[in-house]
Amino acid sequence: MKILKLWHEKLHLPTRRIRNVLLAVIAANVSLGHGQDVFTKAREQMVQEQIIARDVNDTATLRAMRKVPRHQFVPPGQIENAYGDFPLPIGEGQTISQPYIVALMTELAKPRKGQRILEVGTGSGYQAAVLAEIVDSVFTIEIVPELARSAGDRLRRLGYRNILVRLGDGYLGWPEHAPFDAILVTAAAEHVPQPLVDQLKDGGLMVIPVGEVWAIQTLMLLRKQGKKIVSEEKIPVRFVPLIHK
Repeated sequence: MKILKLWHEKLHLPTRRIRNVLLAVIAANVSLGHGQDVFTKAREQMVQEQIIARDVNDTATLRAMRKVPRHQFVPPGQIENAYGDFPLPIGEGQTISQPYIVALMTELAKPRKGQRILEVGTGSGYQAAVLAEIVDSVFTIEIVPELARSAGDRLRRLGYRNILVRLGDGYLGWPEHAPFDAILVTAAAEHVPQPLVDQLKDGGLMVIPVGEVWAIQTLMLLRKQGKKIVSEEKIPVRFVPLIHK
């Protein structure tokens, strides 16, 4: 959701190509009933040039990224940019994440069928939809009322019945449905929230950006092993802050 990949802030050549294809073809094809095929091609190009090219290779993750209609999760005025290599504004001061970051966080969480995953920071609902293509249940929390409402409506309209959206403080997690196989946090925390650690299964994974607000943060992969947390630093990122009441 709320991410800017530090070394991909500028529009590069593959992204221009995707955007130009959409701009040139959408108007002609949508009216003829071929618009969905245009977006399918744009997703495939996105996966090849932005995701596989950066060594995200998990089969389930790639399949989900190819399937979820990202253009349905951006504002109407941003549809031609939906498959670009950058985050996009979605209102309320928030963004939908760069596709690569969504794919990377998904792969790091190692989702698989039969799992229950918690997402902190619903945003547009895109990350939740990608996870829902893989696991049995996704529980996602959004603290901004308008975003929680619109994401819930969007996900229901798109047919996602295995996602529950809650308006609330994600710092506190969702204890009623814990423990979770994995937790993804899509906003930056200055420290790892203890309530989320408590709600993670033994052996479970957490993917979370950690660092100071509006500074360069580190995307962390945490594994819970009994009472111990094993952490691994992944890449530098810049997220909007995790809001905690």
